[in-house]
Amino acid sequence: MANILICDDEKDIVSALKIYLNAEGYTTFAAYTGEEALQIIEKQPIHLVLMDIMMPGMDGVTATAKLRESSNVPVILLTAKGEDTDKVLGLNIGADDYVTKPFNPVELLARVKSQLRRYMQLGGAAANENVLTSGNIHLNDESKMVTVDGEPVNLTPLEYNILKLLMENQGKVFSSAQIYAKVWNSDAFGADGTVAVHIRHLREKIEIDPANPRYLKVVWGQGYKLEKGD
Repeated sequence: MANILICDDEKDIVSALKIYLNAEGYTTFAAYTGEEALQIIEKQPIHLVLMDIMMPGMDGVTATAKLRESSNVPVILLTAKGEDTDKVLGLNIGADDYVTKPFNPVELLARVKSQLRRYMQLGGAAANENVLTSGNIHLNDESKMVTVDGEPVNLTPLEYNILKLLMENQGKVFSSAQIYAKVWNSDAFGADGTVAVHIRHLREKIEIDPANPRYLKVVWGQGYKLEKGD
């Protein structure tokens, strides 16, 4: 899932946002000043930042400007009514969107999902050599994050490693024994049934219609392959 950094000097707001975002499956990090936010971004793979404008010390506009020197991670400004000048300045120096306090949780989540989708599909992840792409599937091996149509999906470690193997070798057919040997790192006794179960679960998570898969295909009598997406 995506890692989201919440930066606001009001701890109640940070706590509320963590509740909303954690309930959606996102991993959240908290900062209370611009300096803290930049320090966390240096150490953690952050996929989106919720940044308050008015904070003591380094404010959100300054922090966003510094962030833009090295990263294109989406930034959504948290603004109060009457901060129109700072809001425009923030957008001009690289913020992607804004939400006005008091915010509507439904609207906030919609904006978060929209920005994450744009980031994953339109270049944020594509420029990263650790990212594998097939159609609308993106696998970031640095953050261990997988998205389909911009939406994060939860995979088990085995499902993730099967998908990574197939995405690294798009179009190549792997037998169940080959998949088992590479992913389980073990002899392939009983591999057919075990691999088939994990492939089925993986399809249910990455395919719109698992019964008619677009990506993860069976080559009868030979094994499995991942089709190169358009």
